[in-house]
Amino acid sequence: MYYAAALIFAALVFDILDGRIARWRQKSSALGRELDSLADVISFGVAPAIIGYGGGMRGLYDRYLLVYFVACGVSRLARYNVTAEELSLETGKVSYFEGTPIATSIVLVLMLVIAAWFNAIGSNMWFGEVQLRGGTLHPLTLLFGLSGSSMISRIRVPKS
Repeated sequence: MYYAAALIFAALVFDILDGRIARWRQKSSALGRELDSLADVISFGVAPAIIGYGGGMRGLYDRYLLVYFVACGVSRLARYNVTAEELSLETGKVSYFEGTPIATSIVLVLMLVIAAWFNAIGSNMWFGEVQLRGGTLHPLTLLFGLSGSSMISRIRVPKS
């Protein structure tokens, strides 16, 4: 789990560098934007969900929430790609995000690393598990649902 988390942190560093270098060179393309979004979905959507699953979030409702989280990340990035041009018409620059950026999932990864450090994964997961209508839910997985919901929200997050 630690190596996977370190790779996600490295992806965050490279994602930041990629954006800064593109702005510095004043070069961008539609293909580059789409590839960046694909990399973001994998690094900050799929990978954290897999880490959560590997850490013990394997109940029926856990799986639904993890898939929901990834789907929200895809939706958020697709919405951004479609609206970025419209949002930047006046100044040529997007001044805010709608919904939280998918890269904020690094917080969930950090939480899972801390949980692993304290042996609070698997059967020792914080807040235990709840049996609901024939399925299991680990309440900690609700944070993935909350993060996904905040990504698809209309909350305006200033872009630096």
